[in-house]
Amino acid sequence: MFGRGHLAGIDLAHDLSTQDHLADTRERRKAMKTGIDERHWTEKPLNEMRERDWRIFREDFSISARGGQIPHPLRSWVESSIPPQILECIEKIGYKEPSPIQRQAIPIGLMKRDVIGIAETGSGKTAAFVIPMLAFISSLPPFTEDNRHLGPYALILAPTRELAQQIETESKKFAGPLGFKCVSIVGGRAVEEQQFNLREGAEIIIATPGRLKDVIERHVLVLSQCRYVVMDEADRMVHLGFEADLTFILDKLPAETMAGEDQSMDVDSEGQLRAKGRSRVTTLFSATMPPAVERLARKYLKKPAVITIGEAGRAVDTVEQKVEFVSGEERKKQKLLEILNSNLYAPPIIVFVNQKKTADMVAKDLQRANWSTSTLHSGKTQEQREASLQALRDGHADVLVATDLAGRGIDVQDVSLVVNYQMASTIEAYVHRIGRTGRAGKMGTAITFLTNEDDEVMYDLKQEISKSPVSKVPIELAKHEAAQHKVSREMKRKRDAEDQG
Repeated sequence: MFGRGHLAGIDLAHDLSTQDHLADTRERRKAMKTGIDERHWTEKPLNEMRERDWRIFREDFSISARGGQIPHPLRSWVESSIPPQILECIEKIGYKEPSPIQRQAIPIGLMKRDVIGIAETGSGKTAAFVIPMLAFISSLPPFTEDNRHLGPYALILAPTRELAQQIETESKKFAGPLGFKCVSIVGGRAVEEQQFNLREGAEIIIATPGRLKDVIERHVLVLSQCRYVVMDEADRMVHLGFEADLTFILDKLPAETMAGEDQSMDVDSEGQLRAKGRSRVTTLFSATMPPAVERLARKYLKKPAVITIGEAGRAVDTVEQKVEFVSGEERKKQKLLEILNSNLYAPPIIVFVNQKKTADMVAKDLQRANWSTSTLHSGKTQEQREASLQALRDGHADVLVATDLAGRGIDVQDVSLVVNYQMASTIEAYVHRIGRTGRAGKMGTAITFLTNEDDEVMYDLKQEISKSPVSKVPIELAKHEAAQHKVSREMKRKRDAEDQG
């Protein structure tokens, strides 16, 4: 009599399981004979991983790391050496798998090594530096009346108040359950309010360089016991003119904790730091490495591990990039409404422009077309900016119209579409803009309106789109004269002068 669920008396599930076991056994025997185990790393337990497997692993996640004594990346959270109390936080927050930058930066950070991370936009950088930072300060003496006035244990620097507050929100998810206090020090708020927030001390300070320099000069805060420093989006901080402020802040750190070039430090055979008097860890994240950022790294980081995820400064592969050649303001308005009314893209949606007056104009046009809209630009107070972002997050606004001021700081989940109503002036700014969508592994779309006035960035834009596996360079851009070679401002001025002459 045939059994239930069997075909002709054969238990298919048992048969397939047996076949898998036999196949696995055959692979093992073949490996013993040839010395090569051809099973993919996903099929192996951690203790059977060989250098070939780790090489394939890094290729699978586009991870490149250099600097000597680089530890293996994380395959999963449970296989990591992250302290159990932090692993509990990770589980409660709901992080399923580490992102590529987290896979490599966390093991290096847990070694108390300096790190330079060059990672794609929207790649999970915050957790990549917050987790090692919390593991580090967990080993330090708890805050008491005797030491809380000496300043924070950890300092995170970010280019904009929006990004600083985003980092603060993310950090609190981990720091709160561990009993650590996070405080942000940013512009747009009264110094007195921030002084009040610091009255009982805070283990972690998240700040913009300009405001932090201000509170240090006013003697509101000292950095006498700061042992862990993170510079997030260092290239953006330099671009905004904060290099001198960064130098001022880093020079305020206690002399014995500096990682200057003359300090002796080695990595021992087990990958642990050995340094005379060394007691500070510095981490620097940047999308690109311009000369000013390299200067900072040389001066303040000691023998750092350098991690590159994907291609430095390149947009994530989860964003489909599209281009529309649109001439004239009226045609732009019409095209924007066509896209929004197509029902192809669900809110939240972000529209980027270059000037605050354009932001207000576009927002009014959308409101007249019955789109609920909020704006984000330098003409808004800090409270208004936060309210605009919250309206988008809560669904009270479907579209956010923003300038580049907030391009790096916007953190809104599930943005389906970014529209560059005006093309960014640099390809770096373009990459940061479109990185607001396609986050957390989800697909997104970026549509850019181009005019002939954008010829300075057409070549770079064509190159950027051509690198994307989910995007196609439109023929009009591919064949455009300005997209055949880079056009500098000097070349453009000469050409315009010749046209007028």
